[in-house]
Amino acid sequence: MSATQRLQQHPLVVQAQNKASYYVNQLDKELTKYPVLNNFEQRTQIPKVYTVLGGLFLVVILHTFNALAAPISNLVGWGLPAYLSFKAIESPSPHDDIQWLTYWVVFGFFNFLESFALRLVLYYVPWYFAFKSAFIVWLQLPGVRGAQITYLNVLKPVLANISSQSRVVAPATTNAEPSHE
Repeated sequence: MSATQRLQQHPLVVQAQNKASYYVNQLDKELTKYPVLNNFEQRTQIPKVYTVLGGLFLVVILHTFNALAAPISNLVGWGLPAYLSFKAIESPSPHDDIQWLTYWVVFGFFNFLESFALRLVLYYVPWYFAFKSAFIVWLQLPGVRGAQITYLNVLKPVLANISSQSRVVAPATTNAEPSHE
């Protein structure tokens, strides 16, 4: 028996292969929910799991080249959410509408803040766009509800504070009807 065969039959290698196979099967089950990936798999004969994992690998590689990091990060934040927002608008359920509306509010606020401090952040955080992309994916995942968590814990208190301050400053309105002379 050669060294390669012994290595392939080692219990740790077999266990790792079984775990990898399990996770690939789980991912395949999840990806079956997306007709676009199913159609792509039928047309190309490339398993959808390999397509998604290859795409993720490509995104990681493109993040290593800083010139491409910003557009790739923005594509991660826009591409799939735009498609899923379209699907949510067309679906009768309001739950997905709330998820994607919340995502877009958080994503927009995050990009607004980024526009002020990007140069400073890039100076101190060399892998900023990789972290940004990971944050954006976390916002998008329906299982963890990152956008809702961020909205409820960050944006809502800030906006409520701004709203309450504007009520104090705004002139009082009366309920009297305007006169029509």
